[in-house]
Amino acid sequence: MVRGLAMSTALHLAWSVPSFEDLHLQPSIATALRDLGWTPDDHLAKDAAPTAARGHNLVATTPPVPAYAAPGLAGMINRLESGRYGLVLVPGLQLEEWGGLTHRLARGSNARVEVARGTARAMRRLRADSLDLLVTTPETALGLITRSALPMESVGSLLLAWPEMLLDEEAMTPLMQDLPKDAQRLVYTSEADRAPALLERYARKALTVGAGTDITSSDPVRTVATSWPGRVRALGEVIELLDPPALAVWTADRQYHSAIAEVAGSQPEPVLTTGDAPPGVTVIAFDLPSGARLQQLRSSGEVVLLVPPGTEAYVARIAAKPRPLLLPGPVDQARSVEAARRATIVQAIENGQSNRALLTIAPLFERHDPTLVAAALYRLWSESTPTAAPAAPPAAQPTTRIWVGVGKKDGANPNELVAVLTKELGVDRSKIGRIELRDAYSLIELPAQEAEPVASALNGRTIRRKRVLARVDRGPSRSSLSASGSPGRARRG
Repeated sequence: MVRGLAMSTALHLAWSVPSFEDLHLQPSIATALRDLGWTPDDHLAKDAAPTAARGHNLVATTPPVPAYAAPGLAGMINRLESGRYGLVLVPGLQLEEWGGLTHRLARGSNARVEVARGTARAMRRLRADSLDLLVTTPETALGLITRSALPMESVGSLLLAWPEMLLDEEAMTPLMQDLPKDAQRLVYTSEADRAPALLERYARKALTVGAGTDITSSDPVRTVATSWPGRVRALGEVIELLDPPALAVWTADRQYHSAIAEVAGSQPEPVLTTGDAPPGVTVIAFDLPSGARLQQLRSSGEVVLLVPPGTEAYVARIAAKPRPLLLPGPVDQARSVEAARRATIVQAIENGQSNRALLTIAPLFERHDPTLVAAALYRLWSESTPTAAPAAPPAAQPTTRIWVGVGKKDGANPNELVAVLTKELGVDRSKIGRIELRDAYSLIELPAQEAEPVASALNGRTIRRKRVLARVDRGPSRSSLSASGSPGRARRG
């Protein structure tokens, strides 16, 4: 009796856990989905993949990230028919992401894919009948139609990604009106309340699936604005800025895990997960999570969301208290350049002026405001084109230290000092050397020509709720510091 019950239970479990082949996918496409980290019992894969593979319509509510559409796209690629095109219409800002995902899923199959950034190459391939699946924007697709290169009556499957992110959703009307009635329609949206309208307008008699996007987190969530192709770089900058003692990076799939592992380093060793995050860690969500997933991540620790353009409205719905985290950008770089120029001028003043320069400029001060004279000279200097090739930079730049009146007893740490210098003063991160953290003060190594203006800008700032004094340390300047520093010396994070 017990043995029979055990066998029955085993048979039930074996039957209840499907394989991707059970979901009507070709082996090569099933392998690609597994490599991305999808499993056949995931609710999106279990619903979207077979629905798309059988040619049925689908309306899916997911976060606005291409990774979530992988099962449905896999099913669409699986059923491409000879003589009928597959058409994937996506927001322009996501085109590269969709292209990479489509090529990855189609690799090993017979599907011929074209990611169209314009009309020329796609037009040639359409007229030569050398493609099966076209991934492009609605604007490019409309251009191909007006040139009679894309016959909509020959489209057998259409995937429409997040119409709410399109610049002009009405541009879809001329595309959809010529779509054959028997053509398959797969529609993805990030707004659950739009699903009924999309169902009525684009994909009647469709299966509707969702990923819990309407749940809102009431806890504070940090956000970082970044481009789609810049997410890996932004991730590295966030890790450098926060320097968390324990780190987890959450992704919707495993597509970027190798690149993330390289930029994240091993101090600390990051946890890369597509599921639950362990407790007691700082979580960086590389892909935008669903509302339900965000709640779980928030229960593990502080959460940082990478927010690509076009997804801001979605983030506002799932995160009630977003707190933007600013990374070094073009403005910071510009400030660094101007700070270096000011340092050069200060150094020239301290070194003394030649008589010739004084004799040339002094009469101007009698006729014009000295500030206007200085501004005109600066413009001429900064905009002038050198007649000779610039000299090669010295092998080692002389450095000195600035003394800052905040230390260990105040709770200061090297990372915090670096953040103040880079974020508030615009100092180039690469120019900050060793930081000696003493009980009552700190010593920060900087290029000698920049130490004075940085100390002046830092003087009077508030660090750890303490208004600090800062000045150039008048010890001997050095071109470098020994790696074997004195006790209490620490590298910046």
